[in-house]
Amino acid sequence: MPTSNEPKIIAGNANKRLANAVARRMSMHRGMNVELVDARVERFNDGEIFVEVFENVRGEDVYILQPTSRPANDNLMELLIIADALRRSSAARITAVIPYFGYARQDRRTKSRTPISAKLVANMLTEAGVSRIVTMDLHAAQIQGFFDIPVDNLYAAPLFALDIMENFKDDIDGITVVSPDVGGVARARELATRIGAPLSIVDKRREKAGEVAEMTVIGDVQDQICIIVDDMCDTAGTLCKAAEVLLEAGAREVHAYTSHGVLSGPAVERVTNSKLKSLVITDSIEPTQAVLNTPNIRIVPTAPLFAQAILNTWNGTSISSLIDVKTLGPIYEGLYGQH
Repeated sequence: MPTSNEPKIIAGNANKRLANAVARRMSMHRGMNVELVDARVERFNDGEIFVEVFENVRGEDVYILQPTSRPANDNLMELLIIADALRRSSAARITAVIPYFGYARQDRRTKSRTPISAKLVANMLTEAGVSRIVTMDLHAAQIQGFFDIPVDNLYAAPLFALDIMENFKDDIDGITVVSPDVGGVARARELATRIGAPLSIVDKRREKAGEVAEMTVIGDVQDQICIIVDDMCDTAGTLCKAAEVLLEAGAREVHAYTSHGVLSGPAVERVTNSKLKSLVITDSIEPTQAVLNTPNIRIVPTAPLFAQAILNTWNGTSISSLIDVKTLGPIYEGLYGQH
C-alpha cells in the first residue's frame, strides 16, 4: 500500500503546462497542495537523457505525465527512463499517463517487411516497469490489446459534446457531424449520437500515398453547420480540403474538432488560410506559440479529465464513468456550466 495519503505526479519535459494544470486541479479536489515530484530530467551534451528524483517514492503510487509527441523519440525515452528510475526507487505502482500516445499509427503491417511499432512501444513501457497506462483517444482502440497491463483509454468525445452544446447552443438543430474519411465513421457517429445530430462522410480517394485525388460528400449538408471530428490533425491537408468540399456542397460553415493537435510542418499556416471557421484541439500535446497565436484554433483543457482519472485510479473507483457527459459535466462546470 502507498505510504502517503496522496498520489504523486512526476512529469517529463513534453507537456509541463498540462502536468502543472493537473496538479492544480487535484489540489482543488483534495484540498491539499499537490505539487509535481521534485526531479530533474536533463540531457548530457550528446543528447543522452538523465533523470534524478529528489523525493522519496518508496511504496508510493506514482503517475508519470508525459505525452510522446514531437520529438517523439526523446519524449518516449524520457518516459522510459523516468519509469526505470521510479522502479529502482521502489515505487509501489507506476502509472504512465500518456495524453498523446505516439507511434499509435503504426498499429499493423500495411506492407511486407514493416514493423508494428505500437506493439514495440507497449513492450518497452512494460519492461521499464510501468504497471498501468492512462491515455486518450488511441488512434486504434485495439492497441490496448498490445499491452499485458491495464490500459484506460479516455475519450475526448464527451468533452467535445460539452463544448459543442455550449458554443453552438443556439444552432444545435442545424449541426451535422462529419467524418473526414470512412475509417473515422465510428468516432464521428459517437459524437453525433451524443449531441443528437445527423452524420455525413467525406469519402476521399487517393491516386498515390499522401495525395488526395478526389473527395465526395456522402449525406446532405445543405445549409448545415458542419463539424468535422477526427482523432488527430497532423499536416491538416485533408482537413482543410474537406472544409472546402463541404462548403462547395452547400454547408453554411465548417468547424473541426480533433483530439490531438500534432500540427506539424505547414499545418498552422494551412489552418490559418483555410475555410475552417475554427479548429478545436485539446492540450494533450503542448501547443506551440504559433498555435496559440492562430485566431481560428481554439484549445480545450484536458487537465480536469486527467486529474479525475488519476484520482479514480488511485482510490479504485470507475474510470469508465468519465466517458459520460453527465459525469464529466460537473467536472467542467466552471468552463461549460451544467448540461
